[in-house]
Amino acid sequence: MDTLLKAPCPDMRRMSALDLAFIGDGVYDLLAREYFLQGGPSPVKKLHGQKTALVCCQAQAKALSGLWEGLSSEERDIALRGRNAHVGHVPKNADIADYHGATALEALFGWLYLRGETDRARELFLMAAEILG
Repeated sequence: MDTLLKAPCPDMRRMSALDLAFIGDGVYDLLAREYFLQGGPSPVKKLHGQKTALVCCQAQAKALSGLWEGLSSEERDIALRGRNAHVGHVPKNADIADYHGATALEALFGWLYLRGETDRARELFLMAAEILG
């Protein structure tokens, strides 16, 4: 396992899907930020707009839908745990189905990250970015 803190992997059997989504949100966001910086220098406001369009609920739900067939059964199980998680609230500008889809994608990325599967997280992120075009 290789996380940024190089901390021991927590027992993911005891973690809720929302715990996984919590870390996955940050992982996905960081991947998006790095992705847009590859295009060279750009105004921060433009970078922020591009990143926001890629990490919003609607985009994440659409990305998960496009990735679904290529996920392993274990990855699908984690995503389903995220999708079925009981969220405390849904932002007023988000559709509930999109919010659950975004939570599923974030849970998957959190799970991959905590398992040290950064290559797979990177691969799925690049596929998601392509899906979202």
